[in-house]
Amino acid sequence: MITTMLNSTETINTIITQLARELGVNFKHLTIAIELLDSGATVPFIARYRKEATGGMSDTQLRLLIDRLPYLRELEARRAAVLLEINTQNKLNPELHQSIMQADTKQRLEDLYAPYKPKRRTRAVIAKEAGLEPLAINLLNNRILDPLIIASDFIQGDITTVKAALDGARDILAEQFSENPDVVSSLRELIWQQNHIYVGKTDDADTKPDAHKFRDYFEHNEPLQHIPSHRLLAILRGQAQGILTVQCEQPAHYEAIASGQIPSSASHPLEGHLIKQLGLIIADQPADGFIRECVRWAWRVKLHSHLENDVITRIKEKAHTEAVKVFSANVRDVLLAPPAGDAVIMGLDPGIRTGVKVAVISATGSVLATATVYPFEPRNEKEATRATLLHLIQTYRVGLIAIGNGTASRETDALVVQLIHHLKAIDCDFPAIKKVVVSEAGASVYSASELASHELPELDVSLRGAVSIARRLQDPLAELVKIDPKAIGVGQYQHDLPARQLAQGLDAVIEDCVNLVGVDANTASVSLLAHVSGLSLSTARSMVAMRDTNGAFLNRLALKKIPRLGDKAFEQCAGFLRIYGDNPLDASSVHPEAYPLVQRILRKIGQDLPAVMGQTDKLNSLNPEEFIDEQFGLPTVKDVLTELAKPGRDPRGTFQYAQFDDAIQDMRDLQAGMILEGVVSNVAAFGAFVDIGVHQDGLVHVSELGKGFVKDPRSVVKAGQAIKVRVIEVDLSRKRIMLSMRLQLETAHVSTLPNSWQGNLLSKPNINKPKKTPLNPAMNTAISNAFANAFRNKS
Repeated sequence: MITTMLNSTETINTIITQLARELGVNFKHLTIAIELLDSGATVPFIARYRKEATGGMSDTQLRLLIDRLPYLRELEARRAAVLLEINTQNKLNPELHQSIMQADTKQRLEDLYAPYKPKRRTRAVIAKEAGLEPLAINLLNNRILDPLIIASDFIQGDITTVKAALDGARDILAEQFSENPDVVSSLRELIWQQNHIYVGKTDDADTKPDAHKFRDYFEHNEPLQHIPSHRLLAILRGQAQGILTVQCEQPAHYEAIASGQIPSSASHPLEGHLIKQLGLIIADQPADGFIRECVRWAWRVKLHSHLENDVITRIKEKAHTEAVKVFSANVRDVLLAPPAGDAVIMGLDPGIRTGVKVAVISATGSVLATATVYPFEPRNEKEATRATLLHLIQTYRVGLIAIGNGTASRETDALVVQLIHHLKAIDCDFPAIKKVVVSEAGASVYSASELASHELPELDVSLRGAVSIARRLQDPLAELVKIDPKAIGVGQYQHDLPARQLAQGLDAVIEDCVNLVGVDANTASVSLLAHVSGLSLSTARSMVAMRDTNGAFLNRLALKKIPRLGDKAFEQCAGFLRIYGDNPLDASSVHPEAYPLVQRILRKIGQDLPAVMGQTDKLNSLNPEEFIDEQFGLPTVKDVLTELAKPGRDPRGTFQYAQFDDAIQDMRDLQAGMILEGVVSNVAAFGAFVDIGVHQDGLVHVSELGKGFVKDPRSVVKAGQAIKVRVIEVDLSRKRIMLSMRLQLETAHVSTLPNSWQGNLLSKPNINKPKKTPLNPAMNTAISNAFANAFRNKS
């Protein structure tokens, strides 16, 4: 029995069978996918170039496989260890063996193992050593016995009183009751289904500096299994800061205790469930009172806190998983934001006292010029600033100006508006310049990093931030991979999440994004190359060093000359590296191993590669099945034809940006009813935060994202997206801005506005203000909670 369990083939088949069921994947394909992953193949490589082998498993399925596979392997290893230990004790019967084999979670397995687990000397163990186990068994099985009389027969040694004997018997039965695996599982599930989480404030909460951030939870309760992740994480943070108290209890019992109807020591309703699950019938027999006390002791001492901790751990893990998912999704959206493209860009890192740092970068991202100007108090050098910026713009033919969104952002933006107007006046032939406000989150982190010192050794730390701001507009993916994702500012309680779990989630997102877009092998930084499938940080450094020494790579085959880049690494990375040389295929996502397939396609068409690439109609007229052979299946043939039809297509879409209204500089300039452009800065489960250029993000609550019900805010908006919003309400005292993506005002509200305002409410500040949209109490509560969560998230 144990030998079979420990057989590795049997264990592997058990794991694959379960995973195949969970993922809906063929057993054979899943086996190959696991073999590929175990051999070091990356998810992007398998999903893109091994579709035939895996049955077309998507990157999402492969990521789920990576998450679940270690858990199931650990489960099987633990199952084998448990079986071996119980068998060593000669207590492994067929029924127990079957239960252990059917355990599908680690928790269920530990419940089954609990009675057989070697114990420290508990009170029950000490009582058994004192010879009190027969007393406990007799009282459990023969209720007609009088506990006081029968217990007197066990007074001996360290047991000097009847009470001591009965206490020992109680400890023995309580431990027996609390280790019944079916009972424990049943109680745990009942708590999960029925209990609420009750939140209050500590006695000294009002003295805490951050108490105001948590005041929406000073009197709060909701079902455990329905509490959203962001709300639970907020509550747990408040508890950790000594501001909130948290209890997990059944509503009726909690309310009865809170109202004083029953004392806190009164019988708990789950004690009755425990009696029922144990199959005990307690009436008026002499020993029934003693047995009831044993059940009560089992619940209060052994089970209550243990099961409550289990359930809290369960919802915490659920909340952590959801938070990592939200954070990863936001990071993905930011990394895949459309690039501004090959333009000369001026980056401005605003500052008041320290000045505005300026950097001009070329179309390839190299630094052309830097400066620091002081247009604001105390130096107020406006003319010198204008002269410096005009000189740089005209000298380097700047096409875009990227303005960091930090301190003095709007003041700098206003300065740039004046500059652009002045430039048009003095040089009407100069191409139109666009200005874009860019998130500068993480720019200071990058500026002071070792990587920045290596990339920009000649620049002062203060100027590196301006370079980063310009580059993240030019190519967000290439620049943001240099920054710790936690510093990008799109997370949800990232500092409260398990570091390893968060890192794994973010690393996976970065890997997927980099390989989805592809990387120019001759211009990419070490940071970007290190995320390419098959390349490590050391091989990326070797690649850049070889490029710097010998010049640009002329084709993909030249990559094989990179030190420590073996055949396997080449296989992994080649399809994701772009080389713009003599062979157009080297600049595409067609893998070198499929070049012979392309040659067969070209022979079929009767034309050379340059004449065929981009000819959608001609390629679409081909029958993909004609090119299937032993090496290339239908998925690969279709992918190659698609790439030939649209070679080098950037999946990130078209560059768009929001234009902040020049008249709106501060929250005090906002009025209900205004329609503004903004940029989504963060997306959470309760809505989206939008930067509208007033140094305080506004919230579009999930209920205001569209006309209908929105389950997932990311189905409507994404981080970095430019959108239009309507101002609902402005609370200056609490620094809260409520926004809506429902741009149409109600008729009653529109009628209060002049015609010029009904299309775009951005000017004419002296007219009558539109009425505020009334909010119902439920909406007010939801909004209040959302803002509280946001402020905690920012902290």
